[in-house]
Amino acid sequence: MSAQKLHLGIIGAGRIGRVHAETLAFRLPDSQIVAITDVNREAAQAVAARCNIPKVVESSAEIFADPQIEAVLICSSTNTHADLIVEAAKAGKHIFCEKPIAYNLGQIDNALAAVKAAGVQLQIGFNRRFDANFARVRKAVASGEIGVPSLIHIISRDPAPPPIGYIRVSGGMFIDMTIHDFDMARFLIGDEVEEIYTAAGVMVDPEIGLAGDVDTALIVLRFRNGVIGAIDNSRKAVYGYDQRVEILGSKGKIATENFYPNQIVVSTGDTVYKDLPLNFFMERYTESFVSELQSFIAAVMEKRPTAVNGMDGRIPVVMALAARKSYDEHRPVRLEEVNVCDEQQPVGREAVNA
Repeated sequence: MSAQKLHLGIIGAGRIGRVHAETLAFRLPDSQIVAITDVNREAAQAVAARCNIPKVVESSAEIFADPQIEAVLICSSTNTHADLIVEAAKAGKHIFCEKPIAYNLGQIDNALAAVKAAGVQLQIGFNRRFDANFARVRKAVASGEIGVPSLIHIISRDPAPPPIGYIRVSGGMFIDMTIHDFDMARFLIGDEVEEIYTAAGVMVDPEIGLAGDVDTALIVLRFRNGVIGAIDNSRKAVYGYDQRVEILGSKGKIATENFYPNQIVVSTGDTVYKDLPLNFFMERYTESFVSELQSFIAAVMEKRPTAVNGMDGRIPVVMALAARKSYDEHRPVRLEEVNVCDEQQPVGREAVNA
């Protein structure tokens, strides 16, 4: 491996693939993108031209076969993630994979077993852990600055719903959207959730309901250590990307608010107002995308564990499955009820930990 740069291949040139390519090309000098591929060759060519990537290849197989490539970024559609992780691991490539790993636990466990067998590094793209504000919240909890936590409230609302075509294949809101909040809940509190109750409905677009999904939800979490959590989700907040957290502890509270494009406040004889918050995740979490890839590169080059490992990718999917089961059955659901693989056999943490 090069002592100066980590050589990478990118699979997927859509929205998040483009974000990561630009981050690597323009913000992280200790990396070098060798090749990129996408089922839409024109999209891959556009990203390659923008980011000075020397090769646009036809398939992921060419990425895995390239001896110059030491690590891969999997930024393709979710239904491809698990198989690509297995192929990358067998090829001896270190792996950064966008969330979620898969829609079901059997596929996830197969992918994590392949990673473990190959001895490669795997990091899952839960970028919010690397946001400076959320990292500060975690520090306040871990250090005891706000005492013993009792309540956590996570607000996560998108400015507009995705296309119906995406919703039909996304795995549902709990998998494609709330999964970030499930990860943040366990990251910020530093403990695992044992029970989930979901109240949800279709309040934004009837077409979302016809596609079998929900667009509005309040999810109550009960942690093993007694903390009670609430996740507040909506597919549509007309004022912009709403991302807030508050944790109440025995010594006080800590909260983080939305990001704005500026800090101005306009005061007139009629009203006092400010501009709307940043409109979506690309603007709100720009620096966290840089930090998470920086962390991945350092872990690979320094041969140390990644900050967000395979089990960190698996547990939020368990939480998402429990949330959906709770909604469908109108009752609280313990995670152990869904924490099994497709063959309905319990899977231990040690067996699949990547």
